[in-house]
Amino acid sequence: MIVQGGPGLPASTEPAASPAARVGRLPRSFWGWARTLAGVAVLAALLWRLGSGPFLAGLRLIDGTALAAALGIGLVTTVCAAWRWSLVAAGLGVRLPLRAAVAHCYRAVFLNSTLPGGVLGDVDRAVRHGRDCGDVSRGVRAVVWERTAGQAVTVVLAVGVLAAFPSPVRPYLPVAAALLVAAGLGAVLLGRVAPRSGASGWARALRTAVADVRSGVLGRRTWAGVLVASAVVLAGHLATFVVAARTAGADAPLARLLPLTLLALLAMILPLNVGGFGPREGVAAWAFAAAGLTAGQGVAAATVYGALALVASLPGGVVLLVRRLPRPASPGVVPPAPVATARAARWVSRPARTGVHG
Repeated sequence: MIVQGGPGLPASTEPAASPAARVGRLPRSFWGWARTLAGVAVLAALLWRLGSGPFLAGLRLIDGTALAAALGIGLVTTVCAAWRWSLVAAGLGVRLPLRAAVAHCYRAVFLNSTLPGGVLGDVDRAVRHGRDCGDVSRGVRAVVWERTAGQAVTVVLAVGVLAAFPSPVRPYLPVAAALLVAAGLGAVLLGRVAPRSGASGWARALRTAVADVRSGVLGRRTWAGVLVASAVVLAGHLATFVVAARTAGADAPLARLLPLTLLALLAMILPLNVGGFGPREGVAAWAFAAAGLTAGQGVAAATVYGALALVASLPGGVVLLVRRLPRPASPGVVPPAPVATARAARWVSRPARTGVHG
């Protein structure tokens, strides 16, 4: 089918998109709403099955000690995540001072905790840093690979912890380990066979991805820091969840509690939440019940964790407010014009599509 071009443009010989193809290219807003509705559905199912009691019981027990612990642990995990990000960015040739990375990460954690989906804060910091450094593409890739590296380390360490302690998923760990090994070998093989030339889009994307991983994640000056930072971040999240479980009244031994909280944390990788709530509470309810505790205890612990995580992210709200305050101009000083690449300029001029402003 010939598609007529606009005024002064030749007709296009590309076939028009079929209805099936148009369905496959649903707008991003649809998938965003679908993820949010999935999180709402999980919470609705828990409310229907358990009532509101488990959600409220733990919140009433939160005290100053738990809040102080959450703020302290949150500071450590945020600084380590920012350090990991700065290492990956430096490996990709993008300058990112640690102080700026900490501020960006705090704001991202706050937005992730208060907006649906749990990823809009990371989108915001990726685009902001890309605009600041004049290369939006490289700034976005730095965040993507930093997040990917962190989650990969988290999954590998989680399999080891779940194998070391009794858990409801212990019988399935050999299969999970085999899948991880297969995925790792597949990634290595893909990097080996990546075409060194070719003008197709997938070939260029694959070459860029392989180069990014080699320099930004597995580089001589980055891989050890990425590994250590990711391990500390995971330990901090686990410590916060244990504090939440104790606050909610779970008195099970630590060796029994640790794998249950880890399973709930792994559920947070899924971007199907509402302000962080959703799959985490569902998996916690199942894991606690499967381990001989009660589903209500799992929901209470996960709910308290969500509240503590929100409190730990509040410095990000302060950063967001400070950035919105107008800065007084120095008298007699004309600010320099911003320098941006053509790609960054297009990002700035296009309307925001992430739902994050400021």
